[in-house]
Amino acid sequence: MIRSLLIKVSKFLNNAIDKITNKDKDPWEKYYVNNSINYPDLTIYQLIEKTAMKYPFNYAYEYYGRKITYREFIVKIKKCATALIELGVKEGDRVTICMPNTPVAIITFYAINMIGATASMIHPLSSSSEIEFYLNESDSKYILTIDLVYDKLMSIKDMSKIKKIIVSSVSDDMSNFKRAMYWFFSGRKNKIEKNEKAIFYNDFIKLGIDYKEFTQVKRKTTDEAVILYSGGTTGSPKGILLSNLNFNALAMQCHIACDPAKAGDSILAVLPIFHGFGLGVSIHTPLYIGAKVILVPDFSPRKFGRLIKKYNPNFITGVPTLYEALLKTKLGKRDLSNLTCVVSGGDTLNPEFKRQIDDYLRDHGSKAQVRCGYGLTECTGACCLNPRREYRDNSIGIPLPDMDFKIVRIGTTKEAEFLEDGEICVSGPTVMMGYLNDIEETNKVLVKHGDGKVWLHTGDIGCMDQDGFIYFKQRLKRLIISSGYNIYPSYVENIIMELDEVASCVVIGISHPYKKQVAKAYIVLKDGVKPTTAIKKKIKKHCESNLSRYSWPYEYEFRDKLPKTLVGKVAYKKLEEENNG
Repeated sequence: MIRSLLIKVSKFLNNAIDKITNKDKDPWEKYYVNNSINYPDLTIYQLIEKTAMKYPFNYAYEYYGRKITYREFIVKIKKCATALIELGVKEGDRVTICMPNTPVAIITFYAINMIGATASMIHPLSSSSEIEFYLNESDSKYILTIDLVYDKLMSIKDMSKIKKIIVSSVSDDMSNFKRAMYWFFSGRKNKIEKNEKAIFYNDFIKLGIDYKEFTQVKRKTTDEAVILYSGGTTGSPKGILLSNLNFNALAMQCHIACDPAKAGDSILAVLPIFHGFGLGVSIHTPLYIGAKVILVPDFSPRKFGRLIKKYNPNFITGVPTLYEALLKTKLGKRDLSNLTCVVSGGDTLNPEFKRQIDDYLRDHGSKAQVRCGYGLTECTGACCLNPRREYRDNSIGIPLPDMDFKIVRIGTTKEAEFLEDGEICVSGPTVMMGYLNDIEETNKVLVKHGDGKVWLHTGDIGCMDQDGFIYFKQRLKRLIISSGYNIYPSYVENIIMELDEVASCVVIGISHPYKKQVAKAYIVLKDGVKPTTAIKKKIKKHCESNLSRYSWPYEYEFRDKLPKTLVGKVAYKKLEEENNG
């Protein structure tokens, strides 16, 4: 009762202040065309602390039904920060977080930033050799990990500089009852032998239980703050150095672009925190806004619809595979009525598939339409999004506020004409500092143009129309060159996806004796549709009617499912390796 009254008073005062100052009230287009956002001289942690001062009684996160306010969240971060210092972590150190989406993970993430260290984010399902690579690449001396990964770490502990392993469990920060239930059904199976290098999270956090206010480490907004790794679809993963400004700028840009986001809303955080889209858009952005983050550590696409029904979030962010799962979920006519913003990124979204999602949202009570966006880890996860009130087929939208896009002719810095295909280049405050330990590769992609700006060469092909809308066509490295003709697999995929019988597909280039390369289509049919000769003929005829002859797939292969990367994108590289060795 008292908490509810405090929240109402807090909202009233903050709304009054916003009306007086007119903060965050301008439409996206005004920021985009005329203004520049005033980015505060704050670290990642300080930006969230400022939000907590404004909305202390709002919920910061919910985890298995347990809700924590912003005021409680800050206390937890400070205790963790002190525990890190007691453990020996110093300013400038790099601390690896190998965790799913849990409170412990995000508390530690902000605590690391608070003491001036760098958080290196890696996937908990990484192999032992991958973890060894990440630890040595980042020169991490400390790691927070989930108990399920402990054995992997022990197998490579002597091949890295790790001093201490902080071992957590998904049950940490659950209610006592749910923690007991988890231990009974799952946790007791995860037996961990004591080791001089390991410390359980509950013992670790006690190091800072009597924390005292300590002098804030003075860090610049341009200082290194986070290391993320590329998805690895184009070879060995690269460490991507991101600053405080990169993350804070992303949060402030997304707040404006994700109209009507506001304090007190909630977001379903299913995208993993080792990924820029997940950490930057689904965690840091809502926490900057004053919204509640619903943390889901053991997500699978088939649970997507059920989770939305259970938690009734206002916002969801996902990749196309998640929305495929949503369409298969049986929901009531009003079960999605709370949804006001739905964003899809991480991969292309076929126009017909987008219409199916929009119809599904409408039929289940939501007024939102899915908004396609674009980003890459080198740009902190997002840099382009379709406006709420305007959508154009195949477009990834317009640049986020303060972000500049340019299409250049491939292999040059010369700007292409409107609607002319070229390489997408991006400039702005979310562009990375560079690649970790790789100056040569950094200099290849961060290039100073004649206009004096440093531009990120994305390696993606696209074009821009006269209104500034961007159209993503193809990964540059996916381009198929057949007898001198350029074939864009994404375009061929979109044509095949027009057929009602097709659930998903991917097109790759395979070797050919005299054409060098030809296209091959891998196709997943919808439930109940059999891969018959008649279906294959129908798909082939559709391609021949809608594609230039040189773009026709030479081969069609049906699969029950397509291989996926750790972040849910189609792993076309695996299919290329199958065919080309």
